[in-house]
Amino acid sequence: MVEMVAVARGLLILMRLITFGLTLGITLISFQAYRKKESQKLQSAFIGFAFISMGVAVSNVITQLGADGSASSLQFVFLQMTETIPFIIGFAMLYLSLYR
Repeated sequence: MVEMVAVARGLLILMRLITFGLTLGITLISFQAYRKKESQKLQSAFIGFAFISMGVAVSNVITQLGADGSASSLQFVFLQMTETIPFIIGFAMLYLSLYR
């Protein structure tokens, strides 16, 4: 049972790294598109993807802190609240890029 939990945790870490890598990749692609043809839409999309990447990174760190039990419950709630800020900004910028 303990070995199965270790394998599952390793798989979860791998999946989180893949997710973060994919968000960084789409951020890089959107940045390259913005540099090639500078427009407000592409700039907003790039900023949106950058904030979403930041949100994924913060989410991974906060989830790891909670799994380790190193944060108290009130601190963990505040950390989770701050985790949503990059996602809110990122998705707002993507929304803005679609309607500019």
